[in-house]
Amino acid sequence: MIIEPFKIKSVEPLNFTTREQRQQLLKEAHYNAFLLHADDVMIDLLTDSGTTAMSAKQWAGIMDGDEAYAGSRSYYKFESVLKDLTGFKHVIPTHQGRAAERILCNLIGGSGKVIPNNSHFDTTRANIEFSGAVAVDLLNEVGKHPEITADFKGNMDVEALEQLIVKHGPENIPIVMITVTNNSGGGQPVSMANIKDVRKVCDKYGLPLFLDACRFAENAMFIKMREPGYAEKSVKEIAQEMFSYADGATMSAKKDGMVNTGGFLAMNNDAMAEQARNVLIVTEGFPTYGGLARRDLEAMAQGLTEVLDENYLTYRLRTIEYFGEKLREAGVPILEPTGGHAVYLDAARFASHLTPEQLPGQSIVCALYTEAGIRGVEIGSFMFGTYDEHGAHVAPPMELVRLAMPRRVYTQSHVDYCVEAIINVYNNRLSLPGYRILTQAPLLRHFTATLEPIA
Repeated sequence: MIIEPFKIKSVEPLNFTTREQRQQLLKEAHYNAFLLHADDVMIDLLTDSGTTAMSAKQWAGIMDGDEAYAGSRSYYKFESVLKDLTGFKHVIPTHQGRAAERILCNLIGGSGKVIPNNSHFDTTRANIEFSGAVAVDLLNEVGKHPEITADFKGNMDVEALEQLIVKHGPENIPIVMITVTNNSGGGQPVSMANIKDVRKVCDKYGLPLFLDACRFAENAMFIKMREPGYAEKSVKEIAQEMFSYADGATMSAKKDGMVNTGGFLAMNNDAMAEQARNVLIVTEGFPTYGGLARRDLEAMAQGLTEVLDENYLTYRLRTIEYFGEKLREAGVPILEPTGGHAVYLDAARFASHLTPEQLPGQSIVCALYTEAGIRGVEIGSFMFGTYDEHGAHVAPPMELVRLAMPRRVYTQSHVDYCVEAIINVYNNRLSLPGYRILTQAPLLRHFTATLEPIA
């Protein structure tokens, strides 16, 4: 039996609403869960980013934070923890992950550039495309099939990577990225063998490798559990080896940093680091705080230590596995196996009567909120769909609904409540309507778009 490896010291009430109230609230939010007021959400599985319950030691660090503008001791504590973990020469704090992505893309992006990844998540892709570069996903084939179970479905297709480099020329590929774990691909882990194989290709063509390290600890735990030769190694040792194959990393510490805000950009290249700090000073703040209150650096330093606790990681991964098992037992189609931070409903099979253009994932998101006040997020045609030169809809490889579990926030009874609600929606799935987009922004449209159900 696995129990929560912590005690609850502070609680926050949930706001209970009726179905009729939720129907009206969803209509007022234009059928976009991002536009709902958080107070009107009972179980919030929109994201695991910045929604962590911080520990007593983290809150103690908040009180001990040194708020000096320059040279804060909190920064040097943060830097020491990061250098020990990652081995990178330069550690640049940012207020969150997308700030690190923006600075990096400012340096290496631009028209004609191509940046491959196993799968870019939404903000990474947006920052790359905003710079004028092209973001390319090279997920291995098994990772594109939600119904297939495999150990490392987040892996990059190494052969496709080399073909891309040859096609576009290494001079047009400023970096290669790997996202660990692969969020767009269902929170699936990347094997150490795959990271090493990508490193070999990068070395062959003289290209730097960067990790999107948002969930590095969960990825390291999967390696320990599944990859031969790593069972006896500590998660910290595995994480250090992962970082050793990279030339740099971006991270939203709002995930495996266990904090409510913060991130970093790290690298070994001296000249690039100097350029990055110059951009940071102009847009974020001084290099020893990077747009954060210094107390947040204290919380990150502590969180990056706590996340390596293997009792916590065992509980974390088992929570998601339990969630998925209960759904699978009821016949609800999910992406298998479950990843580290979320259960992903396979919307294409869940609402098979809807076409990708009718946004089946968004229909499920709306139905879950109406049914039980649960907020999830669509990762499919609403988030990543595009249009060809004729205006026809081009769907991404998978239609998913992500139910991301905040760290140390919800208990097993909350999970059981979600399971029951999802099963109820699934049993009435043929009544789910399609949706159409009414208004949308040119980038990251899912954050602010308005929709309506199709009659």
